[in-house]
Amino acid sequence: MASTAPVAVVTGAAQGIGRRVAEVLADEGYALALTDLRDPAEVLADVRGRGAEAIGVAGDVAADSDVAALTESVRERFGRVDVLVNNAGTVARARMDELSVGEWDDVLGANLKGTFLVTRTFLPAMRARRRGRIVNIASISGREGTALLTAYCAAKHGVVGLTRALAKEVKPEGIVVNAVCPGSVDTDMLRAGLPGAKPDMSPEDVAGVVLYLATTAPLALTGSCVDVFG
Repeated sequence: MASTAPVAVVTGAAQGIGRRVAEVLADEGYALALTDLRDPAEVLADVRGRGAEAIGVAGDVAADSDVAALTESVRERFGRVDVLVNNAGTVARARMDELSVGEWDDVLGANLKGTFLVTRTFLPAMRARRRGRIVNIASISGREGTALLTAYCAAKHGVVGLTRALAKEVKPEGIVVNAVCPGSVDTDMLRAGLPGAKPDMSPEDVAGVVLYLATTAPLALTGSCVDVFG
């Protein structure tokens, strides 16, 4: 049975920014489909405890078969998606000449290919309904270059470009697409990518921006990449 509540899909929802976004959307009355490479059982219990109808699907957003499984689970449980938050990602820290092809593929796969695959699978239904909001989590690394993070910077610059191009493509159909580019956020990814870096903000700060773009931002605000750093 389709949910009467607005429905949001959040990728990379097991920890960090994704988890906080899921919690904030739950508090706003959203039904949620949460996915992560690791088992999202903990965050699933959390959002259900906040009163949200929710499902959790473990999977890799860079794998066609896992994205297909997520899509089918969402279709069966909710029947539609109103908001998509592409947050899944990973980072590899190394000199470029010491970065393996596998590490490059993992970083581009989780951050950029995953954004493409998950968006592509839910976009036809949004187009059919002529409505929907897509929020892509990019990074300050999608605006600037950072030594030892070549793969991550390439991926996040790609997310920024994808956001801008897709926003123009789907604007006539009532769908808005924006990105958030956070600076240093207190997450495990920051500690892996920039050991010793002092975070400038919490996942809560980023989640507030995502909530605005997903809910109350005007439809005219599309193709924007909101910098959350100064």
